[in-house]
Amino acid sequence: MAITINPVHQIGDEEIRQLSQQNPGYQFERDRDGRLVVTPNGGESGRRSGAIFAQLHAWACRGDLGPVFDASTGFRLPDGSLRSPDAAWVNRVRWDALSESQREEYPPLCPDAVFEVRSRNNSVEELRGKLSAYVQNGARIAVMIDPYDGNVEIARTGGLTRATGDRIDLAPDLPGLVLDLSALK
Repeated sequence: MAITINPVHQIGDEEIRQLSQQNPGYQFERDRDGRLVVTPNGGESGRRSGAIFAQLHAWACRGDLGPVFDASTGFRLPDGSLRSPDAAWVNRVRWDALSESQREEYPPLCPDAVFEVRSRNNSVEELRGKLSAYVQNGARIAVMIDPYDGNVEIARTGGLTRATGDRIDLAPDLPGLVLDLSALK
């Protein structure tokens, strides 16, 4: 289960960076209301997230579509939150428009595509909230994969859809990317 902390003052980017360095194995995020969200990472969760990252990376590399990021990357979203999806992709044009210093820090943008893989520490409701926040901040597509019930929820500006099965086609948002969920079993 994620731990939510209501700090007495706004936790800045540098403080989150220091917390992350001092507490390996934990993911620190800041929601739009300034609350600090801490999630411990387990082995199966990391393995599953890695499998999704690998598929996303292979897809993006086939067409030099833009960089792919793992869960250690924090993005400063337009609503002021700082989020670290399990895997994310940013369109090459949007990434190249950032300055070198913006790329080195927490990039000040919402990824075009984000992926969250549910772990035992996450509730479905918590992750649905994150999907919604990503879409509201500009993501084209936000995907939650729940290996415990076999469901995949896909959020877009038009709403939320569900999919089941071992192969999930993410067109038209990510043409040519078909997630192979058998790698998560």
